[in-house]
Amino acid sequence: MRRTVETDDHALARELAEEAGGLLLRLREDLSGDAPTLGERGDRESHAFLMQRLAADRPGDAVLSEEGRDDEARLTASRVWIIDPLDGTREFGEVPRDDWAVHIALWEGGAIVAGAVARPARGDTLATGLPISVPPRPAAPAPLRLAVSRSRPPVFVGRLAERLGAELVPMGSAGIKATAVVDGVVDAYIHAGGQYEWDSAAPVAVARAAGLHTSRIDGSPLAYNREDPSLPDLLICRPEVAPTLLASIQELNSEETRA
Repeated sequence: MRRTVETDDHALARELAEEAGGLLLRLREDLSGDAPTLGERGDRESHAFLMQRLAADRPGDAVLSEEGRDDEARLTASRVWIIDPLDGTREFGEVPRDDWAVHIALWEGGAIVAGAVARPARGDTLATGLPISVPPRPAAPAPLRLAVSRSRPPVFVGRLAERLGAELVPMGSAGIKATAVVDGVVDAYIHAGGQYEWDSAAPVAVARAAGLHTSRIDGSPLAYNREDPSLPDLLICRPEVAPTLLASIQELNSEETRA
């Protein structure tokens, strides 16, 4: 009998993200104060743990991990786990920062079908398979709030914010910025500075489960498990603001092309 996503894979994604998060919290306690070593060990040990668990629990599935060798066998596999064992290595090493995450997503049949983003230092996990509700925007008119990198805010998003009269909200890892839209802390996360599939697969799964808009910044669909895993741009936002954002992005890109 075919295993169903509803009963198996959502729960496994959550379980793996939370257990890897627990491992990372324990490692942080043991190595606090040595940021470079802490980040390197976090990447390595979380990756090793997740690979062992997936090999045991889903031996027939392929894996694409930020920290692992890219096995071309995934390109012909029917199921591929796309993982970032430690999203936000820098933030993880800067104790007591809490803006780092663990990403677990499953690609099957051409789409991301399950995923979880654990935020271990915040003590919570957002995952598919369970109801996720996004708080409503304030009724009174307010500027759009856009999540951006705290250390490398992209120039493009700065220009977009100026055009829209939007507020930039600096944050840590990609998963934290993406899930801030789910939390209702910001209205959108726009990235145009280069990423990979493991940066967005799990956050996109969670955002879609919450009813949010997800796409490339030109409005085209996000595609995963491709030969080249780079996925340079991303838009996650409230559905009601997506038309405004996409139109403004298109106008800005057209102006830059003509310049």
